[in-house]
Amino acid sequence: MPHDRREALRRKYLSLGVGELVAAGVFAVVLPRLTSAENTAAMWCALVPLLAILVQAGLYWLAARSWVHSRPMPARIAAVYRGFRVFNVALLAAGLVGVLVWMPSTMGAAILVLAVWAFGVVEYVNYFVVRLSYPVGSWLSRVGQRRTPRLVQDIQSSEPR
Repeated sequence: MPHDRREALRRKYLSLGVGELVAAGVFAVVLPRLTSAENTAAMWCALVPLLAILVQAGLYWLAARSWVHSRPMPARIAAVYRGFRVFNVALLAAGLVGVLVWMPSTMGAAILVLAVWAFGVVEYVNYFVVRLSYPVGSWLSRVGQRRTPRLVQDIQSSEPR
């Protein structure tokens, strides 16, 4: 791969990694403040899985800068992300149980909490099942192609053939 192309991808991965980590930080600070004290437990049950997935994604993009188009994902990192794939499903399920147990009584708060949890599901699917993130103008045509997420491709590339 040409050096310029690799460097462009490294810059893109840096941007993606920092973006995911910043998003996690902003969500952690802002979202709990949008609900009242009585809805805090439900919000955190929805928020923790989302934050975990965003941090995992941010760290993945930053780590991937070291192997992008030069070698496969290191086996140890791939093993960790295979574990995250299972762990995140359990975390999302536990978060949903918590949301349902502490469901806010007001419609607006309930919708916000469920939307935060659903966003965690969407992020999980985007990173571990099928790619969902595309530019707005081509989203509809490209999402139907059901492409494998880059993270999953990297995990698969680290497995012995």
